[in-house]
Amino acid sequence: MAVLPIRVVPDRVLREKAKRIRRIDDSIRKLAADMLETMHSALGVGLAANQVGVLLRLIVIQIPEQDPLVLVNPKIVKRSGERIIPEGCLSIPGYRGEVKRSERVLARALDLDGKEVRIKADELLAQAIEHEIDHLDGILYTDRLESLDKLVKVEPEEEKPEAVEI
Repeated sequence: MAVLPIRVVPDRVLREKAKRIRRIDDSIRKLAADMLETMHSALGVGLAANQVGVLLRLIVIQIPEQDPLVLVNPKIVKRSGERIIPEGCLSIPGYRGEVKRSERVLARALDLDGKEVRIKADELLAQAIEHEIDHLDGILYTDRLESLDKLVKVEPEEEKPEAVEI
């Protein structure tokens, strides 16, 4: 496993749409393992392949006290509710913004064995799934701000408590 460099804005790869993974092989499994290590090293809860410069539809997520999720070709099939929550991003370090996210999502994806999985998520997991799938579509959380006035610079010691880096 390896810690990969995380791309940051204005890197163009963050604005490109990732391609569907046709075959899950050892290279995809290695990428997923490297992405998990990279995410943990950066103290994040989620990471999309775009963020490490790979334009494939692969995301990893690990929220506190849960096992890590590796989702291949993830798609949200249902959303419900709305909430405004603080959000940050490993690709936009030093900033936070309040964005509108769903209260609950139902997502479908493949696991690393090629089996279909369905995830019913709420709270932080729902937020992370939406955030990471946005990355796969070239969308950053700053695109979802009502206004750039809602983007706030934070000091490093303020970065972790209430809003997590996704």
